[in-house]
Amino acid sequence: MANYEYIIASVPSLSPDWRFGEGRTLDGYLSWIKSQLSPRDSKTVDTVVEGFGEESLDREFYEAALKSPNRFVREYFTFDLKFRNAKARFVNKAFGRPEAADTIDIDAGEFEEEGKVAETLSMTDILARERGLDSIRWEKISSLTTFSYFDMDAILGLVAKMLLVDRWRSLDEEAGRDMFDTLLSETRGSYGGVNYNAPSNE
Repeated sequence: MANYEYIIASVPSLSPDWRFGEGRTLDGYLSWIKSQLSPRDSKTVDTVVEGFGEESLDREFYEAALKSPNRFVREYFTFDLKFRNAKARFVNKAFGRPEAADTIDIDAGEFEEEGKVAETLSMTDILARERGLDSIRWEKISSLTTFSYFDMDAILGLVAKMLLVDRWRSLDEEAGRDMFDTLLSETRGSYGGVNYNAPSNE
C-alpha cells in the first residue's frame, strides 16, 4: 500500500506560520498518514519523528539514519548532525569550552550553513533566534523535497514540517525566555526543553 498521491492531496499546504485547525493535532495527522502507508514506510515516518524528539539523538541514532535506505532520512539527518554540532561549537566558544565538547564525532563532511547558524545564534532576541534556527531547518527540508511530488520523500518532508509547526504550537514569550536554558542543555546532551507535544485525539 502506497497512497502517496492521496496523502499529498489530502494534507494542507504547509508554511512556517501554518497552524493545526480546530480539533486537529499532530498525533492525529501522523496516525492518519501512517494508516495510508505500508508497514515499512510507516517505520520510516517513525524514524523522522524520533529524530525530532531530540532525546533519541545519540551516536547510535545518527549512525543508523546516515545508513538508511531512504534518501530523505540520510540527507536530512546528515544535515541535522552537522547543524547540532555547529550549535554546540558556537556555545562552546562562547563559554570557553573545548570546541568538540558535546558534539557527535561522525564525519559528515563540511557544513555549508555553519555561518548562518552562528549568525542566528548571535541574535539577542531568544524567540527570533529559535525561529531563525527552525527557518534554516525548514529551508533544508524544502531543498530536499524540491523535486519530490508524489513519493515517500515528499511524505517525509510534510511530516518534518508538521513537527516544526507543532514545536511552535503553543509557544509564547514566557516559554521563549526559557529557551536559553534549553540551548545550554542541548550542548550537554540533554534535550528535555519545553514540552510541545500535542494532545492525542479524543
